[in-house]
Amino acid sequence: MFAWRRTAVRRRVVVNLADKAFRGVLWAQRGPLLVLRDAELLEAGRDPQRVDGEVVVERSRVEFTQVLAPGGGG
Repeated sequence: MFAWRRTAVRRRVVVNLADKAFRGVLWAQRGPLLVLRDAELLEAGRDPQRVDGEVVVERSRVEFTQVLAPGGGG
C-alpha cells in the first residue's frame, strides 16, 4: 500500500473520477479497489446524494484523491 493510502485509510476523503466524485470514509484498499463507507455522490450542478452501503471504486478510474481535514466536508 502506498504511504498516502496508509495515512488516508479511515479518514474522510473525496475520490475524484472524470465525471463525478465520491466523498466518504476511505475504509479499505483491496487490490485494485478502494472501498468507501458513509459516502455521498457529488456531481456538478446537483446536491450531494447519500449512498447506501459501501461504494467500491476501481483505482484505475481515480483522477485524484483529496484527504479532508478532520471535521471537513459534509
